[in-house]
Amino acid sequence: MSLFNLLSVSASGMGAQRQRAELLVENLANSETTRTAEGGPYRRRDAIFESEPQGSPFAAVFDRQLGNAATGVTVSEVILDERPPELRYLPGHPDANPEGYVAFPRINPAEEMADLMSATRGYQANIAAMTAAKDMIQRSFDMMR
Repeated sequence: MSLFNLLSVSASGMGAQRQRAELLVENLANSETTRTAEGGPYRRRDAIFESEPQGSPFAAVFDRQLGNAATGVTVSEVILDERPPELRYLPGHPDANPEGYVAFPRINPAEEMADLMSATRGYQANIAAMTAAKDMIQRSFDMMR
């Protein structure tokens, strides 16, 4: 794997972690949303990662033939939480059912914050890997002078 492939692998990881962080922030922002355009309370969303070959189309064919294919990551799909909503007894709420219960999203803010910290650390790890690759490339150029 070349140093330039390392940059594309890290860039794919940064993109995937960014998408994951966006979903986590959306979950936190809607943790008390009882009514959506689709009807019912907000449903928690989560990113599913999948490995993906990296590099340019020409280089990818060449690398596959040599067995040096670089593999990055991408968000393959976003899944919705299908668990039943949490019911809270709030008879005066505008979204209360006839029994006085309101359906709230099943979102645990502490869990979402922990996942957000994990996504942030994953993003930072990819930045560190890109910085190391960039430094190695720069040192290679310096040695050629």
